Amino acid sequence: MREGDGAAEGGRRLQWSSRVSCDVDAPIAAVWGVVSDPTRTGEWSHECYRLTWVGGAASAEPGARFRGANKVLWLRWTRTNEVTAMEPLRAITWRTLPTWRFVDSTVWCISLEDLGGGRTRIVQTYKVVKCPAWWAWVVERMVPPHRDRAAALEADLARLGAVARAEPAASPRAT
Repeated sequence: MREGDGAAEGGRRLQWSSRVSCDVDAPIAAVWGVVSDPTRTGEWSHECYRLTWVGGAASAEPGARFRGANKVLWLRWTRTNEVTAMEPLRAITWRTLPTWRFVDSTVWCISLEDLGGGRTRIVQTYKVVKCPAWWAWVVERMVPPHRDRAAALEADLARLGAVARAEPAASPRAT
């Protein structure tokens, strides 16, 4: 399922917010085990292939920072992010931190809903909260896949579910 302010038809307009979801055949505890460890993002993301903790952080909790290494088309870059909220077995929220090189900031959230019977609904949202017009112009032209990310993010959630489904049975992590 997709919602958002999709890219302008035939135009060069960034998608400023989006909501995608996917129902997966994996128990919520297994999905949470993957989601609550951002360093595992490279196992399921189409864009972020490596993530490392920075500033002494070692686990996801509000204030913890991590750096994601990303790739799209021929472009490669890293972004520092900060966990802003955690609700065990329910949701993790983080934001990209603006810098002199990447002046934008986006708030991301992955939330989970137990559907029963070993099934989980995964919902991913994002909202661009800071992006000067000149930077949007640059991104629209340099990173065309960012004009409409819904299909790629939906596929990420399906891969996330597959990773969680392959996890050995474990008790719920509350980190």
